[in-house]
Amino acid sequence: MDREASINFAKKYLEDLLSFFGLNTDVHATADEEVIELDVPSTHLNGFLIGQRGDTLRSLQFLLSQALRNQEAELTRVNIDVAAYKRQREERLGEQVRSWCEQVMSTGTPMELRPMSAVDRRIVHHVVAEYGSLESRSEGEGRDRHSIISKIAEDEG
Repeated sequence: MDREASINFAKKYLEDLLSFFGLNTDVHATADEEVIELDVPSTHLNGFLIGQRGDTLRSLQFLLSQALRNQEAELTRVNIDVAAYKRQREERLGEQVRSWCEQVMSTGTPMELRPMSAVDRRIVHHVVAEYGSLESRSEGEGRDRHSIISKIAEDEG
């Protein structure tokens, strides 16, 4: 299944899945180099589709990704967003990380963050990279994996 067919399959699959929940809506589908982006407009089912901390969204993405693999699609990675939930969440997390960065810069004390998903840790690393004098790294395993923000050690000499 080529790239365009992969996108169309993903769009129709998600629209059909949503119709089982009584939601007949048009899903907006785009793709970059490797990920199909599917945007579901805001409806009365936002909370249900997002789930607690985005759990239902992640499950929908997994289900759709597996369906694409079964079809031997060219693109199999999927990102589903409902009512711009992920974009708004990313913006809020970015602001929080900037606040933490300011705190680390002023105190010089490294900050160990709570465990986060890989997506959230990527946001942390991206925001910290905006600060030339700070660095971030991830530590821990599985659900305990977390980021640490610290000042870049200056060379003595």
